[in-house]
Amino acid sequence: MKQSKRTPHPEMAIWLLVFIWGSNFSVLKYAFEEIEPLALNGIRFVLASVLLALFLRMSGERLVIRRSDWGLVVGLGILGNTIYQVLFIVGLSLTLAGNSSLMLATVPVFVALLSVARRHEHIRLLGWLGIFVSVAGIAFVVVGGSRGVGFGATTLRGDMLSLVAALVWSVYTVGTRPLVREYGTLPVTALTMWIGAAALLAVATPSIIRQPWTEVSLLAWAALVYSGVLGIAVAYVLWNYGIRHLGSSRTALYSNTIPIVAILVAWATIGEVPTSLQVVGTALVLGGILLARASRKEADDLLAGRPGTKG
Repeated sequence: MKQSKRTPHPEMAIWLLVFIWGSNFSVLKYAFEEIEPLALNGIRFVLASVLLALFLRMSGERLVIRRSDWGLVVGLGILGNTIYQVLFIVGLSLTLAGNSSLMLATVPVFVALLSVARRHEHIRLLGWLGIFVSVAGIAFVVVGGSRGVGFGATTLRGDMLSLVAALVWSVYTVGTRPLVREYGTLPVTALTMWIGAAALLAVATPSIIRQPWTEVSLLAWAALVYSGVLGIAVAYVLWNYGIRHLGSSRTALYSNTIPIVAILVAWATIGEVPTSLQVVGTALVLGGILLARASRKEADDLLAGRPGTKG
């Protein structure tokens, strides 16, 4: 799809998303020292919902959804903004960070399988190779970390919840693609966010009531605002924008670089030097993305009937 001069390039948008979510890990880690995870999630989703309402008003786009699509919009809103968030937060609390990262690294595989099953995309062999090389790279990044991974009875519940969270996010990603193509990125993102935020706020209310807000420092409040404004409102718009212009599988594949950004941010801010295994893993992740891009270009060339392409 040819991009207009006023339209941000989708790959640049996704790289911005990768930076936001990669740095958001350190931001949330700091905030969790003073604010309960569910309480923080509830408040930051309310903040993100208000901001998306402002974005929508400024854009002039209308929320005109066919009655036949409202069931899908509501279901995806609860799935991607309520169920996923609860599974992710609870799963992370019951397992190691490395385990959770490895489980969530399966998102591109789930998205690719679901996209092919629903006939949204046709993934060539080179594309599949890129996906699995990238996932292998994430395994190197996680195993090479100082905390590593450790599967066993003590982490089993958290591991399974994290794996289910990855599947839930994948279903949300594939499910929103036809909606964002039909109605636009911002309206679909806003509607699903508002629906999910209402349900998430109901789940988080007990934690919000228990939280001693007067004892929260300004830096922790700043972390909450950063996570709500950039980590949710802006990031979700960028994610759905990528889905609309790049496709579900390719957008999901870029998410494998998020742990790499998180490692670099930690290196720059708290002096955690990457290990040799993590360097190898980074190379594999980037190589996998390049393979997937090559596959997409080859497929586009074939569809356009350009000379010099392979069969």
